[in-house]
Amino acid sequence: MDTFKTSSDVLFILLGAIMVLAMHAGFAFLEVGTVRRKNQVNALVKILVDFSVSTIAYFFVGYGVAYGVGFLVGAQTLVANGGYDLVKFFFLLTFAAAIPAIVSGGIAERARFGPQLIATALIVGVVYPFFEGIVWNGNLGLQALLQAQFGQPFHDFAGSVVVHAMGGWIALGAVLLLGPRRGRYNRDGGMAAHPPSSIPFLALGAWILSVGWFGFNVMSAQKLEVVNGLVALNSLMAMVGGTLAALLVGRNDPGFVHNGPLAGLVAVCAGSDVMHPVGALITGLIAGFLFVQLFTLTQNRWKIDDVLGVWPLHGLCGAWGGIAAGIFGAEALGGLGTVALGAQVVGTLAGVGMALAGGLVVYGAIRLLTPLRLDPEEEYAGADLTIHKVSASPERESSW
Repeated sequence: MDTFKTSSDVLFILLGAIMVLAMHAGFAFLEVGTVRRKNQVNALVKILVDFSVSTIAYFFVGYGVAYGVGFLVGAQTLVANGGYDLVKFFFLLTFAAAIPAIVSGGIAERARFGPQLIATALIVGVVYPFFEGIVWNGNLGLQALLQAQFGQPFHDFAGSVVVHAMGGWIALGAVLLLGPRRGRYNRDGGMAAHPPSSIPFLALGAWILSVGWFGFNVMSAQKLEVVNGLVALNSLMAMVGGTLAALLVGRNDPGFVHNGPLAGLVAVCAGSDVMHPVGALITGLIAGFLFVQLFTLTQNRWKIDDVLGVWPLHGLCGAWGGIAAGIFGAEALGGLGTVALGAQVVGTLAGVGMALAGGLVVYGAIRLLTPLRLDPEEEYAGADLTIHKVSASPERESSW
């Protein structure tokens, strides 16, 4: 029976890892559908190569930073316990690799390829696992301090703050350092529209992400014996809430509609195991509203050229999710009551601060050593032809 239980846990978390791995296709197609056609190939290549660099950085450095575990031992040691520790690494790697995938959408269409890969290695090897270890492994005593002060530690079941807010706020630092795409904003205060190149690809990316998210959330239990259907239903309700809010506030805009479910899912990650489904629905509704309003504000009023809106989608909705867990996880609002609002606020602010500082330090240091963005001619030609020497659009190629 022990062997069967171990094998079941291995299979359970392996299936979760595969579902979250598939989400990276969602990141790719969401970016492909949003950027202009001359940058679509670059979007696809970035996500795949960023994942590969993330794997190396997390295997050799990041996982040890977070959990104090290394893999440079004999294979006989690695296969102990049915290799559960190996598939757990795989599962958590897919979370870590989501950080550069999130950043990729913010800095699209003008970032150089090489510097971004260096940033990926530093973020996944050091910045992200540093905070991951604090929250999910109790490193540095912050969780114990919050437990003593508020009666509960910071609760982030599936990474509203640890993954999404971290990714969004790191991306904000990168976007600010890079500056807007050339021609996006005029000197007289006007803006040049860069509409999505393919709504079908954008929608495909959103659907892949939404489906994979049920592996992201439900299988964060990491053991078959503690999996709970409440997480699945709460994820569904938040997804629906985000979609409907984005539809209403975004006035039927398909770009907003297909990012709405992602906003809801980002926000519900933290408290999906403690909220009542109605609380999850409200969390998603507020997240969808926040995304549309803040995307419009950052792009139009503040002139922050965050191409996919990853700061409002992941950064702000992720932070809202960390706080929402403390609100709707309370027994008074139908939750399980195993969370404390004070701990949620402190933990969320800590994640936001570390992410923004980490993004500014990493990208700022790289900018001191090498240019971060393409020169004007390269940017005009597009990253596809400049970096990869091929276009995604056959009509742009010579016919024989």
